[in-house]
Amino acid sequence: MRARATVAYDGAPFHGFAANTGVPTVAGLLVDVLSRVLRTEVTLTCAGRTDRGVHAAGQVVGFDLSERSDAELETLRDIVNRRIGPSVVLTSIHRAAEDFDARFSATSRTYRYRILDRLEPDPLLVTRVWHVAEPLDVAAMEAASADLVGLHDFTSFCLQQAPRPDGSMPTMMRRVTAASWRRLPDGPSGADLLEFEVSASAFCQRMVRTIVGTLVDIGRGEMAVDVIPAVLAAEDRRTAADSAPAQGLVFWSVAYD
Repeated sequence: MRARATVAYDGAPFHGFAANTGVPTVAGLLVDVLSRVLRTEVTLTCAGRTDRGVHAAGQVVGFDLSERSDAELETLRDIVNRRIGPSVVLTSIHRAAEDFDARFSATSRTYRYRILDRLEPDPLLVTRVWHVAEPLDVAAMEAASADLVGLHDFTSFCLQQAPRPDGSMPTMMRRVTAASWRRLPDGPSGADLLEFEVSASAFCQRMVRTIVGTLVDIGRGEMAVDVIPAVLAAEDRRTAADSAPAQGLVFWSVAYD
């Protein structure tokens, strides 16, 4: 049978999601523990790879295992969580259709990015937010975000990709369905936390972080509010701003039909 699991993790201790020999990764830990618990080699697929330091609340993975009841799957989840927590947790596990693929069956992915825009940093949030030591023009950032929505070539916002074996280049066309900013309700840090949420059919590497970096430059007044269409049209990474740091980014959720 095929299982589908939702995974949450603190990305700070890991060198990204994908398995990488010699360094700790989320997939490496999951595969190791699942293989030992199930006593067979497990092959894992995921909805989207995350970079070093990026967190997840709703990453989705798929893997095959011998037939089990729903109760046995819950027992498996509890056993695995005792071995991989608290930095990584399986928040749910369910039976999936035989043709389910965590990556290719997904129809939409959502990320959230948090910023603390005030003079003083917050030591309790250092691995969870990007500290920007000045107030940002959220209205300008929100207006600019609207220009991201739709089907566009996001080459300017993504790391350059290697050619395919046939010499062709991967497409950077992506459909963004929503992009918006909001102030979070008052909390330990007051009202200084900003949250950006963006949903798309898929994302290319560093796309969200480069979008955030560019929107922050707009919020600082260093780039014009109407610059996004020109950056998209340029299809040149040099026209966008530097990428925002990894620690503010959370892979929030994945949608399936």
